[in-house]
Amino acid sequence: MTGDASSPPPSELARPVSLRQITGRPYEIEANEAERAALARRFAIVAISRLVAGVTLDRQGERVAVQGTLTADILQPCAVSGEEFPVHIEEQIALRFVPEGSIHPSLQEGDEIEIELDEGDLDEIEYAGDTFDLGEAIAQTLALGIDPYAEGPNADAVREQAGIKTDDAPSGPLAEALAGLKKD
Repeated sequence: MTGDASSPPPSELARPVSLRQITGRPYEIEANEAERAALARRFAIVAISRLVAGVTLDRQGERVAVQGTLTADILQPCAVSGEEFPVHIEEQIALRFVPEGSIHPSLQEGDEIEIELDEGDLDEIEYAGDTFDLGEAIAQTLALGIDPYAEGPNADAVREQAGIKTDDAPSGPLAEALAGLKKD
C-alpha cells in the first residue's frame, strides 16, 4: 500500500462507514483476535481479550454524531511491579465526525491552537470524502480508557519490599518515632 508521508498508517481496527450507509440502526463492532493483538502492541499492553463497542450514528447533513459504549478486557503491566494483571474497561463514546477543514478552516499548516471543551461538547474527528473510520475512533476511545499508571494487586508489597513509602503513609521524624514505638 502506498501513500504520502502525511497520511496516517491504516488502523488496526478499520471499520469504514460511508455516509450513505447510515440508516439509524445500531452498530456493533467487535475486534477479532488479530485486531486485538495489533491494538495491544500499539497501546503497549500485554493483551486485549475482548473489545466490543455498541454505537448509534445520527447523521446531521455531513456531520455524524456517535453515541455508545465500549467494553474491553485487557491484560496490562503494573506501573510499579511490571506484573501483568487484568483490567476491565467500560467507556462512554460520544463524538462527532465532521468534514475535513470544518473544525478550524482558517488555520494554516503548523499553526497551534488550544481548544477548551464544555461538558456538553463532543470531540470532533475530521474525515475526507464521504467515508469515515468508525473503528479507529473506537480504538482511540480504548486508548483513552487505559490507565498507563494502573497498579496491580501486588504494587504495595513491591513498594514496601523496595523501601518506598507511599504518599498516604505518614513520614518524617514523628512518624518514624511512632513506628519505632509500635515495634516495641
